[in-house]
This record gives sequence, C-alpha cells and structure tokens, in this order.
Amino acid sequence: MSAVREGLPEGRYGRTQDARADRKLKIVGSVLGVGLLGVVGWIGYDYVAGQTVSAEVIKYQVSDSQVEVHLEVRKDASARGVCTLSSQDRDHNEVGRKDVVFDQHKSRIDELVVLKTTARATTVELVGCTTAAATG
Repeated sequence: MSAVREGLPEGRYGRTQDARADRKLKIVGSVLGVGLLGVVGWIGYDYVAGQTVSAEVIKYQVSDSQVEVHLEVRKDASARGVCTLSSQDRDHNEVGRKDVVFDQHKSRIDELVVLKTTARATTVELVGCTTAAATG
C-alpha cells in the first residue's frame, strides 16, 4: 500500500525530509530563474538603449590596392561616431583596417569610404561602431 510508509500513515506526523528538500529546491530554483531572467532582460535593454551609432555595409568594390565601401550609418544627430572597417584576403589575413569618424549633424549618413589595402582583398567586414568623445 502506497499510503503507508514504514508502518505509519503518510502525512500523519508532518512532512518527510524528502518533501522538505523538494520544496526548498523548488524555491531556490524559482529564485535563481527569476534572477537570471532579470539579468538577461537588463543586458538586452542596455544593449538596445546603449546603441547610439550603428552601420551597415551596403556594397563594396575591390581593386588590387583598395576597397571602396558604401557604408550607411545611423546615429543620433548630435552623436559623434567611429566605425571600424577591416578587409581580408583569400586566406583570411587582414590586409586593411580603417577607423572612420562620423561627426555630421545627421541621423542617417551614406558615405563611400576608401580603404587602402596591402594586397587584393576578397571581403570587407564592419568590425563595429561606437560613440566617440567630441574634440574641441
């Protein structure tokens, strides 16, 4: 009979140690789960809200000594941004890198950037964009 444990009716003398341990584990798991969701939410919000400069490579044209990159930048009109471009050759070696400063008072900028290379590039990568302190 499943209702009898070691000769005593279940629940007659309170919870067993296993039931108490299960309840504690459920509480600890719930608290940790809620904490993890809070941290993930905070990181996500900070990432989205903290992005004031972003860019996208629209197209690029390669020659033996340079790459012409059509870059579209989106930023706050008052922000000063820096975007880093990198070009690689066929063997994935970096053959060019350039930091491009955008301090125009516009929220959307289309610009053709010339990236000098040490060898013929096969690809261009937008490494990232950040806000930069204004120089005076």
